[in-house]
Amino acid sequence: MTKRTSAKYKLDRRMGENIWGRPKSPVNRREYGPGQHGQRRKGKLSDFGTQLRAKQKLKGHYGDLTEKQFRRIYSEAERVKGDTGENLIGLLERRLDAVVYRAKFVPTVFAARQFVNHGHVTVNGQRVNIPSYRVKEGDVVAIRDKSRQLAIVLEAVGLPERDVPDYIEADHSKMTATFVRTPALGDVPYAVQMEPNLVVEYYAKN
Repeated sequence: MTKRTSAKYKLDRRMGENIWGRPKSPVNRREYGPGQHGQRRKGKLSDFGTQLRAKQKLKGHYGDLTEKQFRRIYSEAERVKGDTGENLIGLLERRLDAVVYRAKFVPTVFAARQFVNHGHVTVNGQRVNIPSYRVKEGDVVAIRDKSRQLAIVLEAVGLPERDVPDYIEADHSKMTATFVRTPALGDVPYAVQMEPNLVVEYYAKN
């Protein structure tokens, strides 16, 4: 098993939830945490613990971002007018790696980051290799011609377990995706419940 895959499954086990809805997640078989004491750690979480878990779950869903990256996005969400939790979701979904994942060009968000890093993606015809690049409404994300027949892409397009959300218009015959609009929390097809309001509470106290 690759290091990346084992890290992904460890995250699921730590959260006790299948945060990407993947059929192979170990949580589908056992819901306790990793390690020899995993089964004993099912105590009631404090308010702080609940908020921390909400933050770790959201951070983990987008490829286990570093605390510094996540905090920076949160600070930006706080500065924009409107609901901070909704703004946070909108900013996370505008990341290029998130758009590539949502458009079903790759099977996982971890693969999306690597895919963008390796220069397989263009935005409005320009090659972009920065996973955190922020897509704007109306931007067209495409897979470069020479990358369209990669096994990882063909596998992802055929995956039955998730659909492309309606804020992205994907054309798998042309391998393009248009970012139509910034989604609200209710628009994002999370496999588990995300609670950005608890993330806001966490940062308000810490």
